[in-house]
Order: sequence, then C-alpha cells, then structure tokens
Amino acid sequence: MTIFHIAHAVDWHDAERTGEYRVSTRGRTLDEVGFIHASSEAQVVGVANAFYSDDPLTLIVLELDEARIEAAGIRVLWEDVAGELFPHVYGPIRPEFVVSVTPLALG
Repeated sequence: MTIFHIAHAVDWHDAERTGEYRVSTRGRTLDEVGFIHASSEAQVVGVANAFYSDDPLTLIVLELDEARIEAAGIRVLWEDVAGELFPHVYGPIRPEFVVSVTPLALG
C-alpha cells in the first residue's frame, strides 16, 4: 500500500543528501511529535487545504511504500484523528521508501 506525506521541497532535498527525513508536519519534527504524519491518497487534498494553504514554500508530495518502511523495522500505524484513520510513520523516512515525488500545487 502507498501512503503520502506533504513536505517542503527544501527539507526533502536535505533528506536526500543526509539519508533521513525527520519532519513530522509543518514546523514540527519527528523528535517533537514522535511520528511523521502521513495520509491516504484520498486525504492529501484535505490535509493540504487544512494545513498548508498559506504556506509560501515549495511543497511536494512524497509517495511512500508502506511495505518498504515496515521491512526496515519502522512501524506504520493507522490511528484515529478526529474520527478518521491516518497513517503515522514511527521513524524517519529514508529515500529508499519513496516511490515518487510530485510537486503540490495549492488551489
């Protein structure tokens, strides 16, 4: 199954260089939150509109292979957030987990 994460392009480019992406959500890190927020494909637009509509930075969507993440020993748990299940990645995202990177155009 694939899951998705909205990221600032600059943060992802840093992760490609260092080998780990550790941003949980806009302005918060994996260390602060304890997991990285993700979504299903159907949830991406809602998340983008709710949390990134005023973001001035270049945004991208990381398409992640849930099986690759779990094969690396990192848990992905689908947890209830306001009555809806969202995937949470309990560890850093490594470039080898990423299936594709797509620019996110808001609006």
